[in-house]
Amino acid sequence: MSLRVTVDRDTGVAVVLLDRPERLNAIDLGMARELAGTWRRFRFDPDVRAVVLAGSGERAFCTGIDRDVEVPQPGSPFSQDDPLLRVGPKANDLWKPVVVAVEGMACGGAFYLLGEAEFVVAGTGARFFDPHTGYGMVSAYESVLMAQRMPYGEVARMALMGAAERMSARRAYDVGLVSELTEPGGALDAATACAVVLAGYPTEAVQGTVRALWTTREASVERGFAQAPQLIALGNLPPGRQAELFRRRPRDHRVR
Repeated sequence: MSLRVTVDRDTGVAVVLLDRPERLNAIDLGMARELAGTWRRFRFDPDVRAVVLAGSGERAFCTGIDRDVEVPQPGSPFSQDDPLLRVGPKANDLWKPVVVAVEGMACGGAFYLLGEAEFVVAGTGARFFDPHTGYGMVSAYESVLMAQRMPYGEVARMALMGAAERMSARRAYDVGLVSELTEPGGALDAATACAVVLAGYPTEAVQGTVRALWTTREASVERGFAQAPQLIALGNLPPGRQAELFRRRPRDHRVR
């Protein structure tokens, strides 16, 4: 199992922990299936009224898709299957509030999860970046989701600068990606405290508000996602070339 899930029936809060610390909580196909199944299961569990999502260990919340995963692709050049499209709560029709706790790195495919959460709490040691362009890959779905959470210029800089720099937790807070900063190691407790408050409110009012908030973003997300497959197909380098660039990735990152 790639997830650790606990439910406090007294408070109504579920904690979902990405549990592959040896792989920096990168998402493999098994974890992707577990995440989708967990969100769908929560839809029908009346004891779960709010959710906290976090990563195991101190080094990373999540570093996106596991680079060792091989994803079977159709022969058509006009489509490419993305195993992360269904890992988020909204993609699985869950309208219970989700609060994310970030410690360490959150990058690339982690934005599928951040983009479908209600808000993000982060320790001051957290770092955010999107390495796609440096590896010859188009940042499409990730950029669409981040464009709903940050000003355009900040999203553009993150997506285009790639692994050359990392956004600090303080900068992420200043531009609105993060709603609360904690001391290192404190994000999970702070996020859980918020979730306990949300779970204590009438569930219909909370879920209705979550759905209303998502409605304000849904149209632009859907339009952006509709364009993403073509842009990825046109702009991505061949896998062999991507792997070569990945091996040569820069070791030092500017923090801003």
